[in-house]
Parts: sequence; structure tokens; C-alpha cells
Amino acid sequence: MEPGRRNKKESQVMGNSNEVTEFILLGLTDNPKLHLPLFLVFLFIYLLTVAGNLGMMVLIHSDSRLHTPMYFFFSNLSFVDLGYSSTIAPKVAAALNSGNKVISFSECAAQFFFFFGFGTAECYLLAAMAYDRYAAVCKPLHYTTTMTKGVCICLVIGSYICGFANASIHAGETFSLSFCRSNVVHHFFCDIPPLLALACSDTHVIELISFFIIGFNVFFTLLVILISYLFIFIAILRIQSAEGRQKAFSTCASHLIAVSIFHGTIVFMYLQPGSSHSMDTDKIASLFYTVVISMLNPMIYSLRNKEVKNALIKMIKQVKFSRNV
Repeated sequence: MEPGRRNKKESQVMGNSNEVTEFILLGLTDNPKLHLPLFLVFLFIYLLTVAGNLGMMVLIHSDSRLHTPMYFFFSNLSFVDLGYSSTIAPKVAAALNSGNKVISFSECAAQFFFFFGFGTAECYLLAAMAYDRYAAVCKPLHYTTTMTKGVCICLVIGSYICGFANASIHAGETFSLSFCRSNVVHHFFCDIPPLLALACSDTHVIELISFFIIGFNVFFTLLVILISYLFIFIAILRIQSAEGRQKAFSTCASHLIAVSIFHGTIVFMYLQPGSSHSMDTDKIASLFYTVVISMLNPMIYSLRNKEVKNALIKMIKQVKFSRNV
């Protein structure tokens, strides 16, 4: 967008929040030469994300051997990854391709809401998966009675409720502010730190509330995960055979990798003082957990899981056979 047009749009929003009808997302870079390469990279990553997560859901649904609590959680994790990636990546790719960086107030609020809803739901799903692994390793004889279908459904529904309740609170607080300084968002999507930077009203209370709510969600789920794995590691150490220990640990390795990547970036992004935020650094961290993690999770769980690989091989053989018939 040309500087004159941008300044004109900025001048139109100098007032109360009712005058703000749209925002301008600055995106990843102002260099037009990088727009096409970045568009192709975003498009490639998003297509991999869609293929990987949809493929995981279809595979789990179609293979009866994968109708277990662990894979039930995997399929919901894939749905969540696909959901929050889809709220960000298509808009970023479209802006890079067309050069149109404008997003309406309502679109910004919707993007914000669904991103936080799916993102928080992922925190709780990862905690539920840790509890599932605890039940499988530490109480194998009672696993089928502990992780019943009803329990699994309740854990998943609870994850979504917590996620979108959290999103409602953040969206209600953030979009009730008066945006009178500018409508230019120094980010590639609508997120808390860059939006609060545009507010002309006092944001200290909202920053504290956001910090404590996000902190509770992250550290509560992380505490559940750490306690679960503490008992898991104790149980693994008690296993006599090296083969048994390796098998038990391999069932948890993929989940541990996903937890480390996801929670690490969330803590870095949201649980630092507002004055410490660097928009350029935040963009890099946000790029990682909004786009890259969603692409990596299906690979992490499929490449390290023999049952998933066997189910995939079986599906490929069935497709080839049906074509030859």
C-alpha cells in the first residue's frame, strides 16, 4: 500500500473505537521482492499442514486398529492444528499475493477469537494426552476401565470449552478497547500485544488479566503433563528389560516433542512483560507456532509411530488394489 493511502487510512481512525472499521496488517516484511517467495513458502507449508492433519484424521477414522483413546486424542489434535493454522495462514498468503493488507474489524475479532480458542484447546488436549500416556504406562491393567469412551469424550469436550471460554474473555477485553492511535497492526495477524499497542485507553488491567489467564492455562496444563511424566519415568525405570523400557518410552517420545515445542513458544510469546516485547521477535515466534508446529505435529506423530505407518501402508495398498480392479 502506498504511504499516502496508508496515512489517509490512519488519519481516519484517530478518534474513538466506533470509528475503527478496519486494521492494516503490516505482515512479515515491507520488501515487495520477498512477497512472492514468502507467498510460495506459506502456500507450501499450509498445503502440507492441510494434507498432514486431514490425512491423520482420515487414517484414524478409517482404520479400526487406531480406534483407541490415544488416536482419538491424536485426531482431535490434528483438527485443532488445522483449525488455528487455517485462521492465520490463508489470510497471510492472500496478503502476500495481492498486496492487500487490510482486515476489517469484525474479521480481525473473528481471527483473534478462533486462534485463541483452538490454541488454548491444544494446551488442554496435550494435557489429556499426557494423562492417557500415564494411564497406559503406569496402570496398564486398568487402562481400558480408566480411559473409557465417555472419559475421552469428556476430556476432549472440556478442552474445547476451556479453549473457547478463554478466547471469549480475551476477545471481549481486547475489542472493547478504544483504538485511537493508529489502525496499523505491526504483525501478520491480530494478536494481543500488537493490538494493545494501538489502544488509547489504559491497558494495564487487561495486560494483567491476560497474563494471569494465559499463565494459568499454560502452567496448569504443563503441571498436569509434568506430573504425568514424572510417574511415567518412575514406572519406566522399574521395567527390567531394556526392550520394555525402550517400548514404553517410544510411546511418549512424540508427545514430549510436541509439548516442548508448543509450550516453549507460548511461554516465550505471551508470558513476558509487555515492555519486553519486540514486534520483530514476536513475528518470528508467532510464525513458528501458528504455521510450523501445525505442519510438524502430523510428521512427529506419524514418523515415530509404527501403528500409524502400518495403517498408512495398508491404506496405500488398498487404494492401489482398488485402482487395479
